Amino acid sequence: MNASNKQRHFIFGYGSLISAVSRAKTGETGRVWPAVLTGYQRHWSIMTTEFGMSSVAVTQSNSSKDTTMCNGVLIEIDENELGAFDIREQGYERALVSSEQLRAYAGVLPIGKIWVYHSVTITHPSQECPITLSYLDVILAGCLEYGHAFTEDFLTMTQGWKNVVINDRQQPRYPRFQAELNTHQFTSSLLPVTNLSEKELSVSYEP
Repeated sequence: MNASNKQRHFIFGYGSLISAVSRAKTGETGRVWPAVLTGYQRHWSIMTTEFGMSSVAVTQSNSSKDTTMCNGVLIEIDENELGAFDIREQGYERALVSSEQLRAYAGVLPIGKIWVYHSVTITHPSQECPITLSYLDVILAGCLEYGHAFTEDFLTMTQGWKNVVINDRQQPRYPRFQAELNTHQFTSSLLPVTNLSEKELSVSYEP
């Protein structure tokens, strides 16, 4: 990565991009800093019907007070890699955010151009495009890289859990699913926020 601040680019990842394994499936990235972005609210939303599932998206707050926020990771990225991530994030708009909108979980955040993939509108999950565990598992695995408090922040800072959630692990809809994950570690976190029972959550990927 170029050390010059003027040349440094960052993506604020708040969903599957939190996962290092998932990011690597799209392109090369550099250092990562866990952080909170103010002025944006994370929701479950149908971004595309291609895979029959919903994703997380952030929308900019209309409030003059920055009381809305979501957690995620600030990912350093070479400018040449942005195109690959633009393709991955089709359906979203990429926009610059101010460094003043970011707060680090610990330490000091770097300086540079900070991008976020956001949505203008929210389309609530449906039976045809529900919240799927194959996608959610990837996010939670990424969150746990930064600890249980960070993971709980993801859950509480996300709107739309009352929408339909399905366990699709036997037939994953998410194209970048991670069948190697120990999904039992997610059960206690998912029980309070989803409509699934402990028995339903116990069903994992085919060996």
